[in-house]
Amino acid sequence: MLLAEFKKKALRLIDEELKVLDFSFGLPYTYVLIEGKRGKALGVAMTLPEEIQRFDNSIEELALEAFIEKADSLNVIERSLGLAAINAVSQYYIDLGSAKWIDAVELLDGDIEKVAVIGNMPPIVRALRERGFKLYVFERNPKLWDRETLSDSLEYWLLPEVDAVMASASCMINGTLDMLLDRAKNARIFLLTGPTGQVLPEFLQGTGVTHVASMKVVNIEKAILQLKFGCFKGFSDESRKYVLEI
Repeated sequence: MLLAEFKKKALRLIDEELKVLDFSFGLPYTYVLIEGKRGKALGVAMTLPEEIQRFDNSIEELALEAFIEKADSLNVIERSLGLAAINAVSQYYIDLGSAKWIDAVELLDGDIEKVAVIGNMPPIVRALRERGFKLYVFERNPKLWDRETLSDSLEYWLLPEVDAVMASASCMINGTLDMLLDRAKNARIFLLTGPTGQVLPEFLQGTGVTHVASMKVVNIEKAILQLKFGCFKGFSDESRKYVLEI
């Protein structure tokens, strides 16, 4: 499981005392706020309520390392907090000097024909349809299905046929990223997108992921306030989209 590798890499990366200032397992995003010599950094992970089996948590110590150690837990609450902590560390150390400040769909060129979208993300789906790509839109949560959506059970069958994959980074939370990468080996582009994809690009080297498209939070206090109100739009307004090549 790649989350186990991300955990090891994040723990090795920490070279100073980083303090957990705030955290929450909530909707729409779980978050962890840390602070060190370089300032503050906010990491988030999409909360997947449909994945929750029981509301309990074995984390006993309010320490960054304790959160990160749970990134590969079978408990989705612990796993969400763990990935949010890894993302906080990633955002603390990330270098955006080579970032492209564009929307993810702009990466796809005319040589791409078939595109798989992992997770029904209406703005991305709409933009890709307008550009004329042949789309396979997969979604695990039936509440997010529409007439054009395919069950994620068909990913195993169809992914070897696609030229590009645009995957919601929540696939790291539900543990499907490893399978997606294995089945989409023929794709020229495999992009992780969304706030959950704040992970350091270096962590993804050699995995098959080619790009990450995520958000750098530029106004942390206002962003956290919007998360506490349950507002994704307010959170995204306090962030800046970026795309990084692996």
